[in-house]
Amino acid sequence: MRPPLMQVRLNAGFGKRPVLTNLEFDLCPGEALGLAGASGAGKTTLAMALLGLLPWRGGEASGEVLINGVNLLALPAAEARRLRGNVIALVPQSPMTALNPALSLGAHFQAAWRAHASAGRADFDLRLRELLDEVQLPAEDAGFLRRKPPQISVGQAQRVLIALALLHHPGILIADEPTSALDPVTQAEIVRLLRQLTRDRGVGLLYISHDLMSVLQICHRIAVLDAGAIAETLPAAQLPLARHPATLSLIGALPVPVATLLAHAGCSNLAATLR
Repeated sequence: MRPPLMQVRLNAGFGKRPVLTNLEFDLCPGEALGLAGASGAGKTTLAMALLGLLPWRGGEASGEVLINGVNLLALPAAEARRLRGNVIALVPQSPMTALNPALSLGAHFQAAWRAHASAGRADFDLRLRELLDEVQLPAEDAGFLRRKPPQISVGQAQRVLIALALLHHPGILIADEPTSALDPVTQAEIVRLLRQLTRDRGVGLLYISHDLMSVLQICHRIAVLDAGAIAETLPAAQLPLARHPATLSLIGALPVPVATLLAHAGCSNLAATLR
């Protein structure tokens, strides 16, 4: 097995209130790791802590977030900024609030490009066309990039966020509830897109969600977060063998049997044995 892209040993909280305790997991190249948990389990705190952004929200994190052997949490602010968006990137939730409504879509991409690239306009234009085509946005429509976030659909805004995160070819992508604000059809499209990124580009994806159904469609392994700690980690195909109450609660909330979901997600052999 290839060495992990990211190794996490983490505690985090706000003042005297701990949120994450002795959290440990690894993420390998081309792997989609699902971090599932109910609201309040600490999922978004984890996303901010992994990027070294928790102090901006009044929190603090300790431990290690090792990326290529370098602890992001121990880096000076300027060096941490060079990693964020370049080596590790975030797809935030709530696309219509994550984007600046006063800026054009093109301005968002230009600002993200200038943060890490020294190449000129021709390289930017080429990369942007490739990227928009990859995330199924209108790459040939010159007017699209002149629009502002309120002038596009929520599904398009989510694709813009994914494209922004992928702009500099990061090896690690953190997706924080990327389908929570979307209708079912658009959810399915975003799930397919994220699954393709891990399969075709070898991106390591940490997919954070309360929606176990979407986690099962994307992820190779599932870690269940409960009260700030990982309660259980298991391969997606072995989810019916889960024993922890937090995992069983998520399974119980599924609208269809877990074996049916596994069959649709490509785990049909195990699903057949569980019917």
